[in-house]
Amino acid sequence: MNRKNLRIAAPAAMLALALGLSACGAGNEDASAGETSAAAGDGVSGTLNGAGSSAQEAAVAAWKQQFQTANPDATVNYDPVGSGGGREQFIAGGVSFAGSDAYLSDDELAGAKKRCGSEVVEVPTYVSPIAVVYNLDGVDDLNLSPDTVAGIFAGKITTWDDAAIKADNPDAKLPSTKITPVHRSDDSGTTQNFTDYLSKAAPKVWTDEPAQTWPVKGGEAAEGTSGVISAVSGGNGTVGYADESQAGKLGMAKVKVGDEFVAPTPEAAAKVLETAKPVAGRATTDIAIDIDRTTEAAGVYPIVLASYQMACQSYPDAETADLVKAWLTYVTSPEGQDASAKAAGSAPLSGDFASTVQAAVKTIKAA
Repeated sequence: MNRKNLRIAAPAAMLALALGLSACGAGNEDASAGETSAAAGDGVSGTLNGAGSSAQEAAVAAWKQQFQTANPDATVNYDPVGSGGGREQFIAGGVSFAGSDAYLSDDELAGAKKRCGSEVVEVPTYVSPIAVVYNLDGVDDLNLSPDTVAGIFAGKITTWDDAAIKADNPDAKLPSTKITPVHRSDDSGTTQNFTDYLSKAAPKVWTDEPAQTWPVKGGEAAEGTSGVISAVSGGNGTVGYADESQAGKLGMAKVKVGDEFVAPTPEAAAKVLETAKPVAGRATTDIAIDIDRTTEAAGVYPIVLASYQMACQSYPDAETADLVKAWLTYVTSPEGQDASAKAAGSAPLSGDFASTVQAAVKTIKAA
């Protein structure tokens, strides 16, 4: 934890060691009040404003509760406007930090550096599966291959008794109900990750590039994670994509990986990061990673998002710098990771990768 200039190893094998994500986490036990207070940076004060990913909303709520308990003179505000909106507000200087389910693009990074007048601290805060959620009377279990998922969301598979879905579910009684795919209406990191999976795992069916904004006409649009869940829950034959922790009572499809169908669990999501690679050309404080969507390794669920928080390395005033540093120190601490795992069902950071993230956070300072 004292390594201030810790660099991510470039070779994939070294990165796999650094990405030691444990779905079980270090603590299924509650941290003591003293440990939480220390991790949360006891003694900071002021108001900290952030915005971004709606998929992070449950985790942020848990982090806020413990952080503000340890720092009663501090207030954290977070607007779940979506990842794209959060990044836009951060680059424009409207908020001090942003939450995003996609890392900054090269153009966004240039704008963020200009806003900050320094490097950007961009760190994964947890890993979470994106579930293909559905609501279909009489169908409690559903298997889908990548091409079938892509065909459904591209509007090429239109009824639940389609031959492609039957082939994935030979023993199921599938009705002829019309399929209503639901997608995000806002700029979304969840959409970016989902379309990245579709374009790489089913390139012959899904011909659009990965995008924050849903690229296909048709279907039903809903704002935010909660909007997608509400829309899917309110229909019959509906299907959408959302953070697994928010699925509630909806069905969640198993996705074909290699020769098996894998459910969207935190454990299966964490395993996919063993093949992730660092994004080239980034500063040591910018820990952006690319995920292998086409893995065939056993027990891996490839439709995942690495959820990031981003901040400036340098702020013009000490109060803001101290608040942001204390916030991210807590979020990336074992106590913060345990809180998000319990609240959002995420896979917490651990091992060398957690140390790398914490080293980046430690560089935050006042100009």
